[in-house]
Amino acid sequence: MSELPSSDEKSTADGFALQQKVKDIFFQPRVLVVDDEERIRKVCHRLLTQEGCDVAMADNGIKGLKMIDETHFDIVLLDLMMPGMSGMDVLTRIKARHPDTVIIVITGYATLEHSIETMKKGAFDFLSKPFSPQELRMVISKAIEFIRTLQDISSEKSRMRVMVNTLREGVLTTDHQKRIVLANPAFLKMIGSARRSAIGQDVRVVVDHQRVLEMIDQAIEQPGDQFAEITDEITLTDDHDQEERIIGIRCIPFRDRLNRNLGAVTVFHDITTLKKMDQLKSDFVSMVAHEIKSPLNSILMQLKVVLDGLAGELTKKQTEILSRSADKITSLADLAAELLDLSKIESGLINQEREELNLTNLIAEQVQFYKGQADAKSIHLSKKSCPDEMFVMGNRTNIEEVLANLISNAIRYTPSSGKITVWCDKNEDFVNIHVADTGLGIPEEYKAQIFDRFFRVKNEKTRYINGTGLGLAIVKSIVESHNGTIQVTSQEGQGSHFTVSLPISQYKI
Repeated sequence: MSELPSSDEKSTADGFALQQKVKDIFFQPRVLVVDDEERIRKVCHRLLTQEGCDVAMADNGIKGLKMIDETHFDIVLLDLMMPGMSGMDVLTRIKARHPDTVIIVITGYATLEHSIETMKKGAFDFLSKPFSPQELRMVISKAIEFIRTLQDISSEKSRMRVMVNTLREGVLTTDHQKRIVLANPAFLKMIGSARRSAIGQDVRVVVDHQRVLEMIDQAIEQPGDQFAEITDEITLTDDHDQEERIIGIRCIPFRDRLNRNLGAVTVFHDITTLKKMDQLKSDFVSMVAHEIKSPLNSILMQLKVVLDGLAGELTKKQTEILSRSADKITSLADLAAELLDLSKIESGLINQEREELNLTNLIAEQVQFYKGQADAKSIHLSKKSCPDEMFVMGNRTNIEEVLANLISNAIRYTPSSGKITVWCDKNEDFVNIHVADTGLGIPEEYKAQIFDRFFRVKNEKTRYINGTGLGLAIVKSIVESHNGTIQVTSQEGQGSHFTVSLPISQYKI
């Protein structure tokens, strides 16, 4: 049976622990001992100085208050029973002037009533005379831990404030009563407000756009079993040059660990330039659709008439040539459609609505959908069981398109009797989607190019496989728009393994 440590050993261990806590904060804690007993002052001074604190002393409350007004102290050891001004009066004045100072009351007349009264007036802890070095170390250690926590919170708030205030996007945070708790300069500028700060104001006093107010209401009123991002676009007119600006808005609720709504975060993004570019792309795509797609469809219809024998009987060679021509024209029509998709993704994802998606269910649905296509090629398509239900914030249509492209690609480039496996797992703050096949694989020299537009591996094995070379480019655009990444490992002749990593849904505190 092991022996208990001696009091000297325990005192040494407590001292090391306190010294470590002092080292953990980046400044030397300043401690003021206010006590009319010289012995108490000297003992506290010697012990706390040894532990790395900067210690000052006062023998009465009036002198202590004067020192506090001249110099900031992190911790005050305060005797309650002193001649002249009582410790209780000193406590009240210190908390009124310096609310962040940690006050530890020390007295030889400790009672429950005293403890309750001092705590009500803002004391951090209570130390009864006579106290041992271990007791003093323990209470100072708790105080330093408390200061370190406050310091961490203050530093985090400062970092967050600097980050949010330097964003070009407008950020508005409201609590559950629709009061503004954060509004950065970019937001105030976007709405044309002359205010320097809107903190504490009712959002309806600052924002007069009805749609924005409706979105905040919808976010705050979302039930606990639902979590969706509300998006929209509004048009604002600049007061100076009367130019119209298009603002993309995203509004989401934020919740505590019990899934209770604490408020809403609304982000404003000026998308005027992007919308103009989008309009140019749309005009171009419309021209392509009219000038290229329609004639292609007409040719396909004519070829079908000929292939069906309605224009006369065809020889085997003629049927083969016309069928190959029809396939090529179909590929051109698909290319026009995929160019349209890519254009939409690159210019229109800014404000697509996102919601919390269960990837486990989405994978199961897509595997089931492509099961028939895989079976037709005698390919074994299966889904591995995921360890847990995994959620991401995303646009359902886009994430389904990522899965569809990766699975259909795997089917296209996997020979008969091959295998395709789809699953997901978690790695720190990301969910990973895996699509692995035993197909043709990617030659080493082409791996860096497979996500480029229009790129296709061309060799004897792939020459008869139809495709536009846009599928993986679309996948990459979607994944990156969701703040994710896509990677591939592959060996020629042994298959490929695509991994998509998306941030886990974490809109709770």
